[in-house]
Amino acid sequence: MERRVLHNKWADHAWEAKALLPEAPQNPSGIRVFAESAAATQWLFPPLELTLFTDEAENYLLNVTAQEPRIFVMWRPDDEADPPVRPMQISASYGEAARWMDSGEKVDGLPMPSDVRDWVEAFARRFQKAPEPRRQKRFARTGDGNTHYGGGGHGG
Repeated sequence: MERRVLHNKWADHAWEAKALLPEAPQNPSGIRVFAESAAATQWLFPPLELTLFTDEAENYLLNVTAQEPRIFVMWRPDDEADPPVRPMQISASYGEAARWMDSGEKVDGLPMPSDVRDWVEAFARRFQKAPEPRRQKRFARTGDGNTHYGGGGHGG
């Protein structure tokens, strides 16, 4: 997570998820400053597990076939902690990220590493559902020689 200094009258800083590290830190339970400058400070948090669910397969495919696949990080402010934010969950699903945002959560999208992309795509293709066949719409013929959608005559 990164705390970036802002120079405006409404806020003095902004938080965002900044990067994913493919390897877990040696001390996975600790939070520590990773990088610091006058403009920003970055913290390294314990790893979050990426869990895939079969009912999200279509949303995973939408993500991994996009031009820039993303891992979505949901994080929350935590005024009792230092730093005062906590990454809570990660997901590769567009749908899950949208539901998080719709419920008011803070969500950032980070570039998905290619090996993770390959793993997510293989999972999604294995569990994607075949498209449902489209039912034909019913049309009704009327005595006037015309075909009307939904049945029934249309006066006249």
